[in-house]
Amino acid sequence: MPPSQQSNSDPSAPGTPGGRLRSLLAHEGLITAPGVFDGLSAHLVARTGFSAAYLSGAGVSVAGFGLPDIGLLTQSEMTERARIVATALDGVPLIADADTGYGAPMNVARTVREYEKAGVAALHLEDQAFPKKCGHLPDKELITADEFTDKLDAALQARTDPDLVIIARTDARGPLGIGEAIDRASRYGAAGADVIFVEAPQNTEEIERIAAEVDAPLLINMVQGGLTPDTAPARLAKLGFRIAIHPGALLAPYVLHGLEALQRLGGTMPEATPGPQGLFELVGLREWSAIGERYRDHTKDGA
Repeated sequence: MPPSQQSNSDPSAPGTPGGRLRSLLAHEGLITAPGVFDGLSAHLVARTGFSAAYLSGAGVSVAGFGLPDIGLLTQSEMTERARIVATALDGVPLIADADTGYGAPMNVARTVREYEKAGVAALHLEDQAFPKKCGHLPDKELITADEFTDKLDAALQARTDPDLVIIARTDARGPLGIGEAIDRASRYGAAGADVIFVEAPQNTEEIERIAAEVDAPLLINMVQGGLTPDTAPARLAKLGFRIAIHPGALLAPYVLHGLEALQRLGGTMPEATPGPQGLFELVGLREWSAIGERYRDHTKDGA
């Protein structure tokens, strides 16, 4: 087992997926969850000894559908991918990206029920407006904290397995600052979220503030080339974070080595912006964003 995973729990032990993840959370140490997006990536994570995996919405968008992570996938598409991945993981708990819940509170309730039937151990919901964007892209828009707590309550009420872990994610850091992000995180924890996820802190000091000021189990997102500085697992564990997801752990090498292999065959390297934006540009970010901007003033929707 990789040294960053400090768990005494066997993820293949009997019980529900959520129960297995809660068993991991009951032990000291940081749960490292590499990003998965298809059956092969799930098998690789399971066979290399990791105790959890993360179904990356960005990974599914890019690798599964050839689309940028800007809210183009539907709930049913993500649910089916969750089912494929959970089956391949064969008992390793799956933490799944559920975006904004794909609509109003009633849509969130259906999302939770469908994800639960697909075999996930946990899912996270975010307080972005629809259509959402990858948390490490600019110009994100939010719904109000009141609107999100309604969605969170719908999610908590909808689960049939009380051990299903509901994670509340706030994207407030980008548009509103770290103070508002921490305030929202604390509010969502008080509203009943099992784990809190503050997306895209931009320096070490912000990571430390989140750990010190949010009184709840914490998840952190380690995006290669993203806004959050790469932080050693031992440091995250010392600060008190319980889960670290690494959505690009397999996807980034897949893209890089794929381009290099094609270049050796005579292909030419495409120009792309560094970081997550460049990845999404490879699958049409500029073209899709142009469509969105064309109708922006006519499609305001807080779902």
